[in-house]
Amino acid sequence: MSDPISPDTAQTDIKILAHTNPPAPWEAGKTTALIVLADGTVLEGQGAGAQGVAVGEICFNTAMTGYQEILTDPSYADQIITFTFPHIGNVGTNNQDCETSNLGAKGTVKGCILKAAITEPSNYRAEKHLNDWLEANNIIAVAGVDTRALTNLIREKGMQHAVIAHDPNGVFDVDALKAKAADWTGIEGADLASDVTTDKSYEWDETVWQWNKGYGKAQDCSFHVVALDCGTKRNIFRLLASHDCQVTVMPASSTAEEILAKDPDGIFISNGPGDPAATGDYAVPEIKKLVASGKPIFGICLGHQILARALGANTVKMAQGHHGANHPVKDHTTSKVEITSMNHGFTVDRDSLPETLEETHVSLFDGTNCGIRLKGKPVFSVQYHPEASPGPQDSHYLFTRFVNLMAAEKGLDLLEE
Repeated sequence: MSDPISPDTAQTDIKILAHTNPPAPWEAGKTTALIVLADGTVLEGQGAGAQGVAVGEICFNTAMTGYQEILTDPSYADQIITFTFPHIGNVGTNNQDCETSNLGAKGTVKGCILKAAITEPSNYRAEKHLNDWLEANNIIAVAGVDTRALTNLIREKGMQHAVIAHDPNGVFDVDALKAKAADWTGIEGADLASDVTTDKSYEWDETVWQWNKGYGKAQDCSFHVVALDCGTKRNIFRLLASHDCQVTVMPASSTAEEILAKDPDGIFISNGPGDPAATGDYAVPEIKKLVASGKPIFGICLGHQILARALGANTVKMAQGHHGANHPVKDHTTSKVEITSMNHGFTVDRDSLPETLEETHVSLFDGTNCGIRLKGKPVFSVQYHPEASPGPQDSHYLFTRFVNLMAAEKGLDLLEE
């Protein structure tokens, strides 16, 4: 067990947010939370956020900022996030930085693992303490864990099936938790996009956040994009709207006929959780029809994976996945290197790419595929997240690239990437 952790009681002159339901002071040496791996490994810590038990796949995220955006990314459905940055909570939480509105209601992140106690908030935008926000959104947290050792375990053995449990009284049935972790079927073979997609079609016009202005509204747009929501992040839609696009969002199960009936200039396929092969069972036949329509198509993350499957490639499960905001990617079309945000546990098998596909982007960490283009048609996708919020913003040019494909179809002037 890690050394006992004392809550940070430092005061700030910027803003103090009192807990609405403060946790009791931690007793030295008392375990109030457990992480139980499927192989029987038990890690002890101090609980925060919601109480209870949840099962999921443990991964690690190397980002130093944006913990609220990470925790609200639907792509983390059925996962437990280990934050490698030791201090989490310093900017609190707010209603603007959520990437989904479905937290707690559908299959989203199951929990998070922290090195230190949740840091007291000290930011002018903070509206709620992270501990209270976690509790309100039914997310279990465990602090006081050696996250470096856990990260090394994941790197060596892959993302583990695990149970995360929080009981303020420290009462746990360890054998039952071990059995629960061992019996969980996991993410491979699971269609989780259907859990996090929208229930019905809607219009989106909110643009990206600006300093001291907040979010804006798109008006009189030149392009109409239908976005297939497989578990999308809101900032993708904001960037589309900021690039002169009227956005119509539709469920992941929408048919090609339903999408084309909206008469879009382009089609976007979003990120999302789960196994692309499982989601592809119903999505791939429809995507093939959309490709045949000749409409410009842009995919991100899960959208990249199911698009690749529709175009003849395969996808495979990764050992540890890519999760962070510091992943270098090379764009073969420009020879430029960009720093990207990533969150995926599956990848397109680059050895399975048919001759009709050109590999446009590649990870400089491990050489995995990060982008494709269909030769002779306005269809492309990337594995990473060019909409990253907060940053990096190196990949915003991809939205311009998509707009230019639509502009070319309409005979309009092209923009500089």
